[in-house]
Amino acid sequence: MIQFYRKEASEIITSLKSDATVGLSTDEVKRRLGEYGYNQLASKRRKSFVILFLEQFKSFMIIILLIAAAISGVVGVKEGEGLLDTYVILGILIVNAFVGAFQERKAETSLEALKSLAAPLTRVLRDGVIKEVLTQNLVPGDIVILETGAIIPADLRLSEAVNLKIQESALTGESVPVEKRTDTLPGKEIPLGDRVNMAFSSGMVTYGRGRGIVVATGMQTEVGKIANLLQETVETETPMSRRLSQLGKVLGIAALAICGLIFLVGILYGNSVISMFMTAVSLAVAAIPEGLPAVSTVVLAIGVQRMVKKNAIIRTLPSVETLGSATFICSDKTGTLTQNKMTIVEAYVNHKHDVINRAAPATLLNDEENRLLAISVLCADAQARTNDDGTIEFTGDPTETALLDFGILYGVNKDEVEKRFPRIAEIPFDSERKRMTTVNRMSGTNIRVNVKGGLDEVLAVCDRIIINGIIRPVEADDKRKILQANEAMAGSALRVLAMAYKDLQEAPRNVHIGDLETGLIFIGMLGMIDPARPEVVEAVTKCNTAGIRAVMITGDHLGTAMAIAREIGILRDGDAAVTGADLEKQSEAEFASNVHKYAVYARVAPEHKVRIVKALQKHNEVVAMTGDGVNDAPALKQADIGAAMGIVGTDVAKGAADMVLTDDNFATIVSAVEEGRRIYDNILKAIQFLLSTNIGEIFLLLVTSIFNLGTPLLPIHILWVNLVTDSLPALALSVDPAEKGIMNRKPRNSKKGFMTNGMVWRIMYQGIMIGAIPLAAFIIGLREQGVVLGQTMAFATLMFAQLAHVRNLHSNTRSSLAISPFKNIPLIAAIAVSAALALIVLLIPPVRDAFSLTELDGRHWLAVALMSLIPILVVDIFKLFRINTTRDERIR
Repeated sequence: MIQFYRKEASEIITSLKSDATVGLSTDEVKRRLGEYGYNQLASKRRKSFVILFLEQFKSFMIIILLIAAAISGVVGVKEGEGLLDTYVILGILIVNAFVGAFQERKAETSLEALKSLAAPLTRVLRDGVIKEVLTQNLVPGDIVILETGAIIPADLRLSEAVNLKIQESALTGESVPVEKRTDTLPGKEIPLGDRVNMAFSSGMVTYGRGRGIVVATGMQTEVGKIANLLQETVETETPMSRRLSQLGKVLGIAALAICGLIFLVGILYGNSVISMFMTAVSLAVAAIPEGLPAVSTVVLAIGVQRMVKKNAIIRTLPSVETLGSATFICSDKTGTLTQNKMTIVEAYVNHKHDVINRAAPATLLNDEENRLLAISVLCADAQARTNDDGTIEFTGDPTETALLDFGILYGVNKDEVEKRFPRIAEIPFDSERKRMTTVNRMSGTNIRVNVKGGLDEVLAVCDRIIINGIIRPVEADDKRKILQANEAMAGSALRVLAMAYKDLQEAPRNVHIGDLETGLIFIGMLGMIDPARPEVVEAVTKCNTAGIRAVMITGDHLGTAMAIAREIGILRDGDAAVTGADLEKQSEAEFASNVHKYAVYARVAPEHKVRIVKALQKHNEVVAMTGDGVNDAPALKQADIGAAMGIVGTDVAKGAADMVLTDDNFATIVSAVEEGRRIYDNILKAIQFLLSTNIGEIFLLLVTSIFNLGTPLLPIHILWVNLVTDSLPALALSVDPAEKGIMNRKPRNSKKGFMTNGMVWRIMYQGIMIGAIPLAAFIIGLREQGVVLGQTMAFATLMFAQLAHVRNLHSNTRSSLAISPFKNIPLIAAIAVSAALALIVLLIPPVRDAFSLTELDGRHWLAVALMSLIPILVVDIFKLFRINTTRDERIR
């Protein structure tokens, strides 16, 4: 790859067969468009909704249910019983597939968003004339004209730069606009942020003017490479998807094995093939909780609605659960951990440091601080405008907007001050002098020269200093103290500006640097920084308590990154920091062994961010990545969950992310983690409920088949139970409040499935209990009147026992009697609705006949009621004596 920053601009113009004074000809542009293509990003063809819908049926669990539906349909037609069972099964699967396809349709918008970053028109030099052309028609060799406010349309090697500054934070993470120049840069591999003779597509000119020759367009630009990374990055399966897939396969295989066993046992007992086939289908329906995919989807969807109220928009449903298991949060610095706003935080005058308390600024300033304040406002080209709602909007260089903000903090308005003390001359800032000078008419005939700039450059033109109102010559001891103060401020990652002035008796006739920038009086320095968000410290502390490691990944300088990271608690004793250049020197194996040492990554490129995330994932870490710029997009996509900023975030980042934080608040991530954990806990409750009740049905059918007691439940009975008394309460469990201490435990192991030791134990003993109760009811009815009464009592008891059992699921350790029934109002409503639907089948004759059931008398209803309360008694006894394995579900 050609390193354009190492070559002279004239050499590149020649190699690209262009002309610095004429540009390319129209005919040559047409030829090159055919060779290089349009200056636009390639788009990825989306799958049709039909394809997305059909892909939902690839699940092993769904395939088994489809087979069961087909078999049930064939048998139903042959026996003249219709296709009701088949329709119910298919209806559930179709609804679930539509939900999944609809969610996936909202994804994959990153490349379209990347296209919108380019300006539609660009000023170029062609045929010897400066003209505006469509940005997509730029080709390598074009000469682009740059002015303040222009968006960089392609990657350029700068050939002219006059006080040129370009904002590249979206690409490099650098919060301050980069000062550009045209000379060549030594070195083989220079980070993007340090290639100061280049301008990159999607950047914006904030100051000055310049020209550049196009060296890369479309997918060959740095932004285009990011687009490639977005396409090449493999999307990882979420922990939720892994667990549901694993569970589905286990249940499916077990169901087939048990179905085969029961079928063979029935044949050995002399039962008909058709009869045993229907029994096997009934068992398949009972074994597989067909409502589980829909329940888990709806539980996550409800969580998404709750998250919106907490300023987080979830783009993919499983992301809610994934965030709850996050072990690492890799966060960009600029605009995410910090405010993305340069702010004055320290002043140095009279050889003393004064910290600026923005919450309670001092009402009185000393004379020297007032002079600093005046120069800050007068010696700046940025502008401040007050909006109708009272907010202040700044335009211009961020360093200068910080100076205006400093003035506003103390009630000094730039427009008002300039009216009183008008600017009559100026010498703009340039990269050689590193100073800016204005000449302002003060009171009467007094003329004041105001200078700001880098310390070394300002101090070099000062021969006097003002200390406590006394002007005297600068001494060696003064310089020593000033330099020490500068080092201290720089050590705190502050960007330092020095201020000086002098008074003239009359306005200068000619503006000469040698006349104005000499014999100045040194006043002091201002230190500024892009400060941390005030809520970030608490958020990082909560992450640490929750066992989540927060890591800073930024394109900013190492010193600045470390200072901010140390301030907010990310960089702690024993942690290390590393630069992108140092990462390049490490092999994959070496970096994988070191990755847990690093809390701060500075001066990194997009490829580094993806590499960091992958290295953590190799250690089975569940990685969340937050960010707002184009440079964050590949890592956002690679991470287990990407969280983009909603206010300052680019559309690219939002398109690549799983979650968008609408308030750009790092603390919102902590709320999202808590919500993710609560949702995951509630999904486990739903799974425990569904599997324990389904195992109860398996136990019931298995025992009656082995002992040749007859068929206790028909397929339609099982479907009705699963749809009515299973699904509704399981859904209502999704809004259970979080248990205490949910954020005091470490994240789950993402590689472990649902079936922990405690989970298996509870499902098995509760399932056998749920199956034994209707088994007893079936035997009672069977002995009293025959199979129909037995089936009716088993059906009624199974439904009401399951509804009673759902109360046990609020907690695996606390008695259900100790938990208020009003803790979850939707659950009360779900139980009431399910009970009503059960009673409709049992009490209304036409419906009862359709289900092949019989009427129950008072004695039967009393037996059903008493047996239905057994689950609460049994489970509470288990909880009381702690006959429960939950060790593997606690902190680990």
